[in-house]
Amino acid sequence: MDEIYLGLMSGTSLDAIDVVAVSFEPTLRLWGTHSLLLPADIREDVLALTQPYDNEIERLGRVDVLLGQLFADCANQLLDKLNLSPSQITAIGSHGQTIRHRPDLDTPFTLQITDPNVIAENTGITVVADFRRRDVAAGGQGAPLVPAFHAAILRDHAINRVVLNLGGMANITLLPADSSLAVYGYDTGPANVLMDAWCQITLKQPFDENGAWAATGRINNTLLAAMLAHPFFAKRPPKSTGREDFHIDWLLEFIDCCHANVLAEDIQATLLALTVQSVVDAVNQTGFSRGELWLCGGGAYNKALWQLLAQKLPHYTLHSTEEIGIAPTWLEACAFAWLAKQTLAGLSGNLPAVTGAIGQRILGGIFQA
Repeated sequence: MDEIYLGLMSGTSLDAIDVVAVSFEPTLRLWGTHSLLLPADIREDVLALTQPYDNEIERLGRVDVLLGQLFADCANQLLDKLNLSPSQITAIGSHGQTIRHRPDLDTPFTLQITDPNVIAENTGITVVADFRRRDVAAGGQGAPLVPAFHAAILRDHAINRVVLNLGGMANITLLPADSSLAVYGYDTGPANVLMDAWCQITLKQPFDENGAWAATGRINNTLLAAMLAHPFFAKRPPKSTGREDFHIDWLLEFIDCCHANVLAEDIQATLLALTVQSVVDAVNQTGFSRGELWLCGGGAYNKALWQLLAQKLPHYTLHSTEEIGIAPTWLEACAFAWLAKQTLAGLSGNLPAVTGAIGQRILGGIFQA
């Protein structure tokens, strides 16, 4: 019988909890998917925890448990949908919810909440969680962790490939055709996080569907250059980022101080250009003269972003992970199911060339059913 794993994911965008049921032998099979919208009050609590705030410990403890209950509910709803029992699931890989990511401090740390004890108790399934902190303990960034999974399912020894994950933040994975070259990757900067935030403030909508609103605006090159001056973009990899660096208050500082007369749609167009330009700069540094660019994450559905990438990277053909049977929005959840499998098998889940860790490590803690 197939070993089925669940992958649970709630990313920087904070829109929903995603769960997949997937098996990996003899080949990857996606059994089913499910999403559970994140309640508005929980979303606001998580956002508050990403920045210094009053009474953080009390809020953190409460939200940790509430998210654990929601993650368990999401997993149980998928089992009901697929008519599967907990005994048929080998394990759950839970990414948790990142509330602070500080790998570059003198005392580096990363913190993902969503209590795995609660998930295990409420599902009756073994949970593997807290994947990032072991890599940080070994001197790494703790992110991105998905490149090892990208390599397992997408590396092709006939052509150079770059996998671009467009979630709240963007990261790339370099998959050289030459098997003697290492897989490599890092965060490139914001993907959807700023565009979504500006859309929510201005249009009271969660995101800019297909990039349609951004397509009505004009890129403000002065604002774009000012944002690209952020030190993160000049930093050499390995590197990772999050809401600590790129958040709505950071954007509003530029608008309030320097660019008050820019039209709202021009700001959206400029934020899209910020995502694209930071990705293009990273891809152009790969050393690949040509290749394939595979898009995943929610941003893969942004037509305006897709078109601008194609325009700026003419030597790459663009593909969606839909072509390998995994819709872009489900790939990262599949990755954490795969990481749970690696952990239970006693195999490493990180790539030191990606994160900067001193060596390969078995990631995560195991919380038995």
